[in-house]
Amino acid sequence: MTRIVIAGGGLAGCLAATALAKRRMDVEIILVEQDENFGGNHIWSFFDSDVNREDRWILEDVGLTHWDDHEVRFPKRQRTIPIGYNSIRSPSLDAAMRAILGADRYKLGRAINSVSPTSLVLDGGERLDADAVIDARGAGSMSGLELGMQKFVGRTYRFATPHGVRRPVIMDATVQQLDGYRFVYQLPLSDTELLIEDTYYSASPVLDDEALRGRIASVAGQVNNVSKVTSEERGILPIVLSGEVDTFWRGETLPRIGLRGGFFHPTTSYSLPDAVANAALLAEQRDFSAAALHALFRRRAEKLWQDRSFFRVLNRMLFHAVEPDESYRVLEHFYRLPPAVIARFYSGKLAATDKLRILSGRPPVSIGRAIGALLKSAA
Repeated sequence: MTRIVIAGGGLAGCLAATALAKRRMDVEIILVEQDENFGGNHIWSFFDSDVNREDRWILEDVGLTHWDDHEVRFPKRQRTIPIGYNSIRSPSLDAAMRAILGADRYKLGRAINSVSPTSLVLDGGERLDADAVIDARGAGSMSGLELGMQKFVGRTYRFATPHGVRRPVIMDATVQQLDGYRFVYQLPLSDTELLIEDTYYSASPVLDDEALRGRIASVAGQVNNVSKVTSEERGILPIVLSGEVDTFWRGETLPRIGLRGGFFHPTTSYSLPDAVANAALLAEQRDFSAAALHALFRRRAEKLWQDRSFFRVLNRMLFHAVEPDESYRVLEHFYRLPPAVIARFYSGKLAATDKLRILSGRPPVSIGRAIGALLKSAA
């Protein structure tokens, strides 16, 4: 029987294991995670338009929460957008993986000492041999890429009474602009549970957790002063402005998925849609050799990098063509567009006419600075 070892029990590794467990009974799976739980401490989200209908089976058992629409707020534009939104919480993913795989097909709390295309060695010396080892251990080195940062602290509150937030607020940029483009994100997990995140698109990777906690507490206090913090997450995610996809693959012989392979939306940093697509692709394969899977996922990474070059252009405009405290104007201008265009933006599948519409209209930035940003490091 073919044997696949997946290194890393984050989102990408878990969904790949799920797809194999559900569709490929001829493949033996071992999923290895260094922490005691799968998925860490995260909430992953995606828009309905991000995931192909034929791939939704991968997400059937992972505890999705769904909303029919979502909202954005800017100083001169507020909209409810009729595109569904979905989220998965890491405890739900952890419970799903334990049930789907069974204890004989995963190893938790086991640090990885070394990996090769066909073997993995755990701390303590235990060796796992396989037809292929898939590397899903999160972000690797991104040196050589020009990056901005999307950084955030999020806290989930449980309120004494219903909080009244009816739908996800994806971006509330009516708040004071600090440290780049800043917005507050709100996710109503239940009538009395609300995730509040303070998020920044910034050139700096520095994250002042205490300051952000204070700002989040201020937002929570506007909802109801009687509340309890039930969980917290933080993140610093890459926003790619320019560079080559080879950064993720140079000199590498292991198949890679997730952030480690460059599989994330260049502007939003959402990684779940690519994780689902890669999992579905993996389940379709006939050749599970390490060389074949390496070639498969590298080709896909290269194609996506080329197809998504326009998003890196937009990122350069956001970071280089406008003063940091005016960056929100770029997104405010974007959200004038019809829902269908917005949906294709989210999914990374813009048509040529969509790109023209995004760049058309009265520009929110100086023409000279916009041209300079478009030409800067235009890889």
